Amino acid sequence: MSAPHILILGPPGAGKGTQSATIAETYGVAHVTTGDALRANKDMDISDMDTEYDTPREYMEAGDLVPDAVVNAIVEEALSSADGYVLDGYPRNLDQAEELEDMTTLDVILSLEVGRDELIDRLTGRRVCSECGTNYHVEFNQPEESGVCDECGGELIQREDDTRESVENRLDVFAENTEPVIAHYDDHPGFEPIDGEQSPDGVWQDINTAIKRHVE
Repeated sequence: MSAPHILILGPPGAGKGTQSATIAETYGVAHVTTGDALRANKDMDISDMDTEYDTPREYMEAGDLVPDAVVNAIVEEALSSADGYVLDGYPRNLDQAEELEDMTTLDVILSLEVGRDELIDRLTGRRVCSECGTNYHVEFNQPEESGVCDECGGELIQREDDTRESVENRLDVFAENTEPVIAHYDDHPGFEPIDGEQSPDGVWQDINTAIKRHVE
């Protein structure tokens, strides 16, 4: 089996990170996320791009969004050095999708489908250890002792971006910017809609079957 080129799409809370990690381990490919790629290349010289700053680090430290042109260059570098990959978190808009078509050829495009109410329940119920970062959920993945991390005993907190207002805003942004990307890929021969409201194991079984359909 050749190393597949896989793109995974879906809204915040759909489970892209969890399933991408399993894909990467099962198929021996790189898990490429924009966040990881940015951190790995934060000192890249972008002075030739006519941007406000000369490195991605300066955007990140200023709390500013890294321009699409910079993100595109970093993703292209990450994909060019990977022998097979699952791409998670990019493209976020149609312009990035068009750039991606010039960088690589995709074998499989997985679209995790989860309803808005379910996403809100998942994200607003998430709790994170303030010490070690382990994730829990008030309903689906409770710690042994309420409010206390099983791993290190740290306090469990709700992140600011997991409040109801923040979650609603994140989903609105996704609907405006990234849902058109999913529609863009709808007629791709490797496009595979996946029911993301199943158990994680059920989602993985459907993903694995879908990948095998397109990769020899």
